[in-house]
Amino acid sequence: MPVSVVRFNLVEPGATPASLSARYRAALEMAAYADDRGITTVQTEEHHGVANNWLPSPFAFAGAVFGATRHIAVTVSAVIGPLHDPLRLAEDIAVLDLLSGGRLVTVAGIGYRPEEYAQFDVDWKRRGRLQDELLETVLKAWSGEEFEYRGRTVRVTPRPFSDPHPLLLVGGSSKAAARRAARLGLPFFPSAHLPDLEAYYKDRLVEYGTEGWTMMPGAETPLLHIAEDPDRAWAEYGAHFLHEARTYASWQSGDIRSAVKSGATTVAELRAEGVYRILTPDECVALGLDNLVLHPLSGGMPVDEGWRSLRLFAEQVLPRLGE
Repeated sequence: MPVSVVRFNLVEPGATPASLSARYRAALEMAAYADDRGITTVQTEEHHGVANNWLPSPFAFAGAVFGATRHIAVTVSAVIGPLHDPLRLAEDIAVLDLLSGGRLVTVAGIGYRPEEYAQFDVDWKRRGRLQDELLETVLKAWSGEEFEYRGRTVRVTPRPFSDPHPLLLVGGSSKAAARRAARLGLPFFPSAHLPDLEAYYKDRLVEYGTEGWTMMPGAETPLLHIAEDPDRAWAEYGAHFLHEARTYASWQSGDIRSAVKSGATTVAELRAEGVYRILTPDECVALGLDNLVLHPLSGGMPVDEGWRSLRLFAEQVLPRLGE
């Protein structure tokens, strides 16, 4: 059975507080609907200071999702590790792990936007060392035992629900990220389909004498929207996908690799490219992918249209995926 994911980043250009509040509430209602219908995962993410209101607080959102659901996992992909205090992050994840009964998955990356580091007065040049410290600290913290941290003895409570600790992956597209994951014996989450980097990670596991595994996007990982008439949907809503694609592309330097990186500058180019796809239910089933990522509120998509996409997926795609 393929993994089914509903992605939320709550983008809404030009939002008012009232419209954004309605979007957040709709996302929670969508998560509850997805949970009732057996969708596997809600995926969310972290970005700061973005004019289109990109979600900055994924763990707060995850907590709300857990309060509205019973089974679905929430993947934070990714938290920008160096922007967080390690002890507070360990506490927040432990509480969410307890609240959810182990349904939280955290992917820790270092980000790629220097302006986010500047906003929090964090030294961009130290991001690798800060990430090392963060990962080492949360792993010690979740033991519930005292340990030395920045010259003082500390203890983090409560201990998480999950044993030995909440699921934590190291994300990235660099050899440094792969080495970091292998050294700490943590699973590795490449940001794109990068078999060579996966092989490098496995070699480093042998070198460090640790154990781990890879959760890597497939060679084809489109962001999906389901519609009965894709031509109409592209004509009416394509600008929402293009807005998000162009925003995301503007953050990517040449050495950043991402499964959803787009080079499109027009709606027609975006449609031809295939990173974002509007499909009928039959077309979605025919994809035959192991991982289906639905993006119902992409780029400020009207909530009603997001609901149409989600319902078509849950009612006309999901029941047929196991056939």
